[in-house]
Amino acid sequence: MEKVAREIAARLRENGHIAYFAGGCVRDMVRGLTPKDYDIVTDARPESVQTLFPRTFAVGAHFGVIIVLENGFQFEVATFRSDDAYIDGRHPSAVHFSSPEEDAQRRDFTINGMFYDPVAEKVIDFVGGRADIDARLVRAIGDPAQRFAEDRLRMLRAVRFATVLDYQIDNKTWDALVANAPSINQISAERIRDELVRIFLSSNRVRGWDLLDSSGLMRAILPELEAMKGVLQPEQFHPEGDVFVHTRLMLERLPEEVSVPLVFAVLFHDVAKPVTATVDNTGRIRFNEHDRIGAQMTEATMRRLRFSGAEIEATVEMVRQHMVFKDAPNMRVAKLKRFMARPTFDAELELHRVDCESSHRNLDNYEFLLRKREEFANEPIIPPPLVRGDDLIALGLKPGPKFGEILEAVETRQLEGTLRTREEALEWIKQEYSLANNH
Repeated sequence: MEKVAREIAARLRENGHIAYFAGGCVRDMVRGLTPKDYDIVTDARPESVQTLFPRTFAVGAHFGVIIVLENGFQFEVATFRSDDAYIDGRHPSAVHFSSPEEDAQRRDFTINGMFYDPVAEKVIDFVGGRADIDARLVRAIGDPAQRFAEDRLRMLRAVRFATVLDYQIDNKTWDALVANAPSINQISAERIRDELVRIFLSSNRVRGWDLLDSSGLMRAILPELEAMKGVLQPEQFHPEGDVFVHTRLMLERLPEEVSVPLVFAVLFHDVAKPVTATVDNTGRIRFNEHDRIGAQMTEATMRRLRFSGAEIEATVEMVRQHMVFKDAPNMRVAKLKRFMARPTFDAELELHRVDCESSHRNLDNYEFLLRKREEFANEPIIPPPLVRGDDLIALGLKPGPKFGEILEAVETRQLEGTLRTREEALEWIKQEYSLANNH
């Protein structure tokens, strides 16, 4: 990919234009990493870029951005520009094509504001980005309040870079972020969601949680999490503290690699505790139905943030089921197998582990389920059915609600190992439902 990016830059150069790499790829190169994609900046106008390359499409031609397709890769080729006042917290009212120096000044953070000249093989740094990479600092270019007013999402991006790179946020940048955090909701839910996902999928997610919390962004975006603060729990089960502290501890104990449903199920599994907290007549704190109500709250929150249907469905299922784990050792085999056969079970087991480790530390149910998973691993946990509807019709039964009941009864006995073949199942149905053979 780098080779193709260099060829694009070379073609612009041959036609008398400046062409540099810009943004995240330069940050990666300075940090000694291989970039995932390459953005190119040039003094060539959008229409010139389109005449130089056979396959292009304009995504933001009035912002000077053209996508060039070469060798199956896509490259953003942008004309150097400076922006007029931003009107809506996202788009400049007008754009002027300008010089590399001016273009660097309109970018968000110094670490993203450097250019790289692929011909001279050198970094061009008008904003002090290299020094900030050495100092491990996220610093806004120019006046931080102005940068955040231009695009409110930059506040979340600052937290994301500090999380993913494990950098500090420069003091002036931080002060402006805290002052402006409530305005984050001017940004579309999709863009907010994408940044949250990147923060919480990072192995450094606890740092992201702390920055979202201390900046005020969490209060603005996820008031449901903020509400967990100070919600006390029964000490014998939760010696660690309130619901907020417990949730943060769980994030710490997750493995480095997580799925979106798993990490968001951790965030939301106790989201209904603040609204369900009561004290019973023995003086014990109760959170009746916090799993069921939490599932509804999780769905509403994730819809508001425009998560995909599949992500919402899996996360909601995990929140709804997270209290069932305590009953697992007492379940009948058929019920246990059905519980374990659900697609979210493996992620739920991980949720259960970190839930226990972040509270009472009793992992008996977790270990029981690990043993069962191994025990059931040799055959499909829900095997193909022994009998189907047409078998019941052949026995002379009329299709109806009774069908489902009979088929489920057979499956239960199959899961428990008391019925093993189709013949045994048919025989059992005849006897159980007193069907004469002459039907």
